[in-house]
Amino acid sequence: MNASDPFYSQTPHLLQSPLWGQFKAEFGWEAEVFRSRDAWAQVLFRRLPLGLSIAYLPKGPVGLNWAQLWGQIDAACKRRGAIFLQVEPDLSESEISPDLAQQFQGFNEEPRTIQPRSTILIDLRAEEGELLARMKQKTRYNIRLAARKGVTVRQGKSEELPALYKMYAQTAVRDDFVIRHEEYYLNTWRAFLEADMAKILVAEVEEIPVAALILFHFNGTSRYMYGMSTEQSRELMPNHLLQWEAMRLSKQLGCHTYDMWGAPDIFDESDPMWGVYRFKQGFNGITARHLGAWDYSPHPSLYKAYTQTLPKVLDIMRKQGKSDNRKQVQND
Repeated sequence: MNASDPFYSQTPHLLQSPLWGQFKAEFGWEAEVFRSRDAWAQVLFRRLPLGLSIAYLPKGPVGLNWAQLWGQIDAACKRRGAIFLQVEPDLSESEISPDLAQQFQGFNEEPRTIQPRSTILIDLRAEEGELLARMKQKTRYNIRLAARKGVTVRQGKSEELPALYKMYAQTAVRDDFVIRHEEYYLNTWRAFLEADMAKILVAEVEEIPVAALILFHFNGTSRYMYGMSTEQSRELMPNHLLQWEAMRLSKQLGCHTYDMWGAPDIFDESDPMWGVYRFKQGFNGITARHLGAWDYSPHPSLYKAYTQTLPKVLDIMRKQGKSDNRKQVQND
């Protein structure tokens, strides 16, 4: 990889955008930006009882010289009573240099990540014909099959978001993953749509929506962060055409990279994301494995107690979340 290539360059990720910080503030987080001559970072803080907090730095810092930032961030963490700071850099494992790795001294690697550790990136700089030619034959066939069988894709409107959330909840139940409450997604999607940083794409069969996605775009990269579908007309391959139209729209928006947002942590059939991964592989992107999550704690004893308790709490929350999703789908 060439670090000067815009396909791999260290430019701000969507989760380091000011709008993401503003949006998270609606749900109990406070964003603080730290700057040095060669780098900057937007850190999210969430208050806890007893004057404590937790800190999270998603997909940052930005830039390659982070050493000057850590002193500022450490001081803020101590001032805010942060039990720990979790950092998830926007760097693939192949991009890490010895100098950059040394900047993580004092951090502990955390096996659980909040953002996907692995993803698939598609270079959009080629012409459409070349992009199609690079795909696996079966994927190209399914894209053309969908179009031939009457699947159409259009841009959606913000008024459709509640219906799309219901479709998203159905998808979560079918594919056995947890989603948040409706207000969170509707507020997220509306905020980025209104800022012209997101688009809705809806796949239809005979004017009936059967699949959709929310396409985020920022700083030259578009991201397929939220996708939803029904059981209807799946044999017509609407999701293949939907992904292709998302790539075409991304090119029109001036994006050089399409991030398919998520791939397995373990690259074998035992991973729960294996089926999704095989679908995404057909578009012939580059599988990028990121550095994962790294924790730093100004208060080691509090951090130890917190990390021993957190997995149990998360497991309870996931089970409750799945139960809530099923109840909502059954009531719709």
